[in-house]
Amino acid sequence: MRRFFAYLLAVLAGSALGLGSALWMAGLLPGASTMAFGDVDVRGWRSDFAIGSDAADAYTRARVARHGLLALARSEAVYFTRTTDDDGAPLREACSYRLSGGAMPAGWWSVTLYDAASMLPANTDGALSIDAGRAGAGAWEAVIAADRPTGAAHWISSRKAGTFDLTLRLYMPDRAVIADPTTALDPPSIERLTCGKAP
Repeated sequence: MRRFFAYLLAVLAGSALGLGSALWMAGLLPGASTMAFGDVDVRGWRSDFAIGSDAADAYTRARVARHGLLALARSEAVYFTRTTDDDGAPLREACSYRLSGGAMPAGWWSVTLYDAASMLPANTDGALSIDAGRAGAGAWEAVIAADRPTGAAHWISSRKAGTFDLTLRLYMPDRAVIADPTTALDPPSIERLTCGKAP
């Protein structure tokens, strides 16, 4: 009888660990990062180059399926996600930020804001991203804030976003990005400007 209970305990413990790790890796547990995962880290912008390839494991496929990322092959697009500002603090609706960068090593690029559920925030501001077409060919910047800032050329609305993240998409990336992203890519910086009370 003792052996039966030992086996039962082992099965239950293994099941709990297996289920817990699967939920964590799929980003389904509270506090688990949604899309900011992977072994590629370029100044806080994280990616998993297995996304969209045959090399993607079951955890990666589950996370991509759960959070709705359109995962193209690496030769067509690579995705980087950032959840913190340059000081390492989580990105929050209560704060405003300066997002700035320059030309990207890709045919086209975009930076889009997503809420904690990996969805576009439920606002009607029509200002949830910046891309190569709007930013132009050289240096650019955009203000991320809940309200439209006066005098800003580009604005990304964080209204109703809560704690959010940013996704940088590089379409038709240069081969150097795939070969060595840490030297080929100079990703945007995220400077925190002000912080108020949480809405």
